[in-house]
Amino acid sequence: MNSTQKLMAAVVAVFAIGFLMVGSNKEQTNEQKEAAAMIRALTAMQSMANQKCPSAIKRKTGDTVYFATSTDTDKQTYVSLTWDASQTEDKYSFDKAVCTLHLTVGGISKLVIDGETLIEKEVKY
Repeated sequence: MNSTQKLMAAVVAVFAIGFLMVGSNKEQTNEQKEAAAMIRALTAMQSMANQKCPSAIKRKTGDTVYFATSTDTDKQTYVSLTWDASQTEDKYSFDKAVCTLHLTVGGISKLVIDGETLIEKEVKY
């Protein structure tokens, strides 16, 4: 066998082992599927909030914010991110910004900067 044939045999063996490993995995229970779906939904909601909230704050204030100083969530329907200038070394033109994203709204449901509500959408349950 030359080196090309050996390489092809090794690749085929790796694929065969991979198929055997995947095929031998047990089926997930309904509880495991539900838990995985909840984790995916929470991750998607958190990711959406981390994308939309900083850009909304930048549009309203001109300040670029990076990391929220606190986060509040019920892990199913909403994520609320807070940027508090007193808790960070960053210099903002505002003291406190709170951005809430509801999954049912599909985006920002409320944005409050220094006590002034700039965005408020009705949340339907």
